[in-house]
Amino acid sequence: MKTEQETETNTPPPTNGETAAVEESRRVRPKWLVPLVAGLCALALVVAGGIGWKIWSDRRLAEAKAACATASDAARGAMNDWNTLVNGDAADLLEVKADQVKDAKTIDALKTALDVEAPEYEGCVADGKDGLETAIDELDDAAAWYEKHTGSLKKAVDAVNDSKLAKTIDTAKTLLESSNGNVQDDKTREELSKAIEAKDEAAIAKASKAVNDSIAVKRKADEEAKAKAQAEADAKAAAAANAQTQQQQYNYQQSQPQQSWTPSYPYGGGSTGGGSGTTGGSTGGSAGSSYGGSFGYSSGYGAATPGGTCPESVCGV
Repeated sequence: MKTEQETETNTPPPTNGETAAVEESRRVRPKWLVPLVAGLCALALVVAGGIGWKIWSDRRLAEAKAACATASDAARGAMNDWNTLVNGDAADLLEVKADQVKDAKTIDALKTALDVEAPEYEGCVADGKDGLETAIDELDDAAAWYEKHTGSLKKAVDAVNDSKLAKTIDTAKTLLESSNGNVQDDKTREELSKAIEAKDEAAIAKASKAVNDSIAVKRKADEEAKAKAQAEADAKAAAAANAQTQQQQYNYQQSQPQQSWTPSYPYGGGSTGGGSGTTGGSTGGSAGSSYGGSFGYSSGYGAATPGGTCPESVCGV
């Protein structure tokens, strides 16, 4: 194997013609060409570097805009979930009174969960990369706030609903027990029992109304029946009282002594109308006895009282 020295030694030296060509070339090239080429190369490097920097900056800005848009969508979605709950179920439950829930503290907790100041949503309003990155941080913080407080508010809403349902079930159970035997249709109580077992607040409300309506119907029917029975009893009592009064009057009449009536005669003799009369004649005595016994009248001072026919020769009428 040949060494490097041997290789260089064996390389043939340039000929006189080649040496002359190289020397001629060096003499023809101007001295300013080298700096010009160097300058052009440097300029090319600068231009290329500037273009590369622009491309790199634009790419970073585009990435920041895309990230900000994503953060903005997340924050907006979290904010919408919060507002929907605040203006929906939470607002409705604020109308619930303390006596409508089993635990009134759940209503206080709901009010506390609503008594917070939510962050403002600004979006990606910055132009530069640094501004966009700041906006991304703020949007991420806002999304985290909305998610956290939406969760706590949802728990407060559920607590009020559960407490309200518990109170509704307790009230329904009381109604179910008290309505036993007091409804017109017992099927309404069966439906109420099923609704309580299912813990369906809407069904409980509907069944409770049906039970109360049935209670009212039976109460009205019972009152009408009672009033009718009372009227019949009053009529019987009045009839009995009337009959008793009539009997008392009859008994009173029967207990009174009977009065007898004996006519008196001014003509004829004696109180029996026989014998000789005041005229002292037999004719008068006979007439007194005959008229007194046959016609049954009495006379006083020349006037006859009813009870018979008085002859004109005697009464003068």
